Amino acid sequence: MRRPVARWFAVTISAVSVLCGVARAQSVTTYHAAANRSGHYVVEGLTWAKASGLHLDPKFAGQVNGNLYAQPLYWQDAQNNRRLIVATESNNVYALDPTTGKVVWQKLLGQRVARSSLPCGNVNPLGITGTPVIDDAHAAVYLDAMIDDTSGPQHYVFGLSLADGSILSGFPVNVANALKAAGQTFDPKVQNQRGALLIVNGMLFIPYGGHYGDCGAYHGWVLGMRLHDPATLAVWSTRALRGGIWAPGGIAFDGASMFAATGNTSGATTWSDGEAVFRFGTDLSRQTSTRDFFAAQDWSYLDSKDLDLGGSGPVPVDVTDAEGTAYFVLALGKNGNAYLLNRSDLGGIGGALVIRNVSSDRIITAPAVWAGKDSTLVAIQGTFTGSCPEGQSGDLAVLSIQAHPPRVSTAWCTLAHGRGAPIVTTLSDGSNPIVWITGAEGDNLLHGFRGDNGAPLFRSEAMRGLRHFGTILAANGRLYVAADGRIYSFLP
Repeated sequence: MRRPVARWFAVTISAVSVLCGVARAQSVTTYHAAANRSGHYVVEGLTWAKASGLHLDPKFAGQVNGNLYAQPLYWQDAQNNRRLIVATESNNVYALDPTTGKVVWQKLLGQRVARSSLPCGNVNPLGITGTPVIDDAHAAVYLDAMIDDTSGPQHYVFGLSLADGSILSGFPVNVANALKAAGQTFDPKVQNQRGALLIVNGMLFIPYGGHYGDCGAYHGWVLGMRLHDPATLAVWSTRALRGGIWAPGGIAFDGASMFAATGNTSGATTWSDGEAVFRFGTDLSRQTSTRDFFAAQDWSYLDSKDLDLGGSGPVPVDVTDAEGTAYFVLALGKNGNAYLLNRSDLGGIGGALVIRNVSSDRIITAPAVWAGKDSTLVAIQGTFTGSCPEGQSGDLAVLSIQAHPPRVSTAWCTLAHGRGAPIVTTLSDGSNPIVWITGAEGDNLLHGFRGDNGAPLFRSEAMRGLRHFGTILAANGRLYVAADGRIYSFLP
């Protein structure tokens, strides 16, 4: 399980921050704090003792137009200008003052798509669903918006200036037209864009799946385009129909390779890219070695029961103990299984190092990852009973990943009364881990628990309009929670 010497591509300066997998007091440019989707934030001063003093800021405005599925992002420049970037299902993009919540600029990108214009789905209206990504070096934000234009629903990729929201040169890009010019067929009406976008080495990567209900002849896609020459494309898609890349975390990057998981395919009599984890290089070329993909042994059964492996994105997991550091990928399925994979050799069909059923219900949101003593800890949302320590159960669990030998166990379980995606905050030395999660589509509260044992630390007053797709942003000395029509801001 040692990190291989050969790399898919060179690690640039922009990738260095990815390797630590932690967002500190600086810009948060991508989903779940870092490109590895760790969900780990360093918040100095936010200790176990002080967590109970968290409170909603009544002076924070935070009003926006539209439902919110995407995570807000946080940007600050060298002159200490600060912006909270928010994108909504009404195709509105906002830059808010992160302290007052007042609008600095707003950009409407186009007409949102009504559910009645689509063959199936459960997002109404449909606009910007996947979390955008910020190019910090060039002060720009990129996103995919579903727009109802004169030719019907279309996916457009936008690049916007963070200074004023103006559209960058070369954008927007009509995805279907761009792929048609490259000899590919992409039906925008049946394709949906739910996963977070990613920037690696000057390339923008966008994952696609379908709509709720699995209607139409969609595929799982990854589209890559050069930021400063968006007509230059790299493309990957599933060989069989469907196999969408559904997870809110989209694609994860460990500093050397990208990883994404696919869902159920349709009509496949031999394995054709469904229920799998793939390793990608920036050219998105199809790799055939079993080192570069994993698929569940029972992929056909998972297909037939719609038990997507791709409901929750794969995350790189590094585990350091007395014997050294081991490098894994953890994948989580709608069948409740945790699959621990060797990152340098994903193992092909049935090649997981460890398979453990941890949840009696689907796992579909993003995990949060942080280092413990001789193990790495992973917080996940699901339904936990038999896999928990004696006397514990709930809908939030923390898994313990050990390396020598590879092992997945459940450290603790508790009740969070909802379906949000967890994050974790620590101090800079890794101490005082706090797992934060919203009771989205449940009690609609913000909850905080000790990361070492699950003891409750904080419970907020009720909020409105929280979506299970949503996750918490820790930035600017605050916790931000996105909801339909507004952003909530919590102060320590």
